Amino acid sequence: MLFPLYVFDAYGTLFDVHSAVARHRDFLGPSAERLSQLWRAKQLEYSWTRSLMGAYRDFDALTRDALDFAAASLGGIPAGAREKLLGAYETLDAYADAAPVLAALRAKGAKCAILSNGTPRALERAVRSAGLADFLDDSLSVDALKIFKTAPAVYEMACARYGLPPEKISFQSSNRWDVAGATKFGFRTCWINRTGAPDEYADLPPARVAASLSALVEE
Repeated sequence: MLFPLYVFDAYGTLFDVHSAVARHRDFLGPSAERLSQLWRAKQLEYSWTRSLMGAYRDFDALTRDALDFAAASLGGIPAGAREKLLGAYETLDAYADAAPVLAALRAKGAKCAILSNGTPRALERAVRSAGLADFLDDSLSVDALKIFKTAPAVYEMACARYGLPPEKISFQSSNRWDVAGATKFGFRTCWINRTGAPDEYADLPPARVAASLSALVEE
């Protein structure tokens, strides 16, 4: 079944959030993988806690804060590493399946958009550097609302932008918590479970689970 609109989470779904650290693995040494995992975990934690507190800081700021915490937790990182990592995060690698799937969906007549915690500036740079600009119709940022996912108002942005009810929108994310929020909102959801992670939020199941975005063009 072809949906008129396919909405994609950006970080972790279209863009590999761990590619920033991977580029500098040799420079960072044996703590590189732990640094990357902790950086991502704290980045998300900060988005949830700040949404609940009503104390918004944009995602760029949370990304810096999370890196600083992760680095301090591991006893520090080499001189110059902070700037290298933050620069790399602005130009993350796209997953190999991203461009072909977006192109195929648009060739079938569907629209494709990003709905992300990222700032407009960060999303624009990431999309351009990853070579995805020609395959996306829009990038919607929570920065307009000053609250992060999984607030229902964030998902409503896609409905308002395209004049579609939730059930006419297919939402894709590799983040199970994001899929749960989108399912609760009413989107048709697809969990891109690239790592074979165990399921969570059993009361808010996705319509589909897939190992890659490629499943979207096989429907």
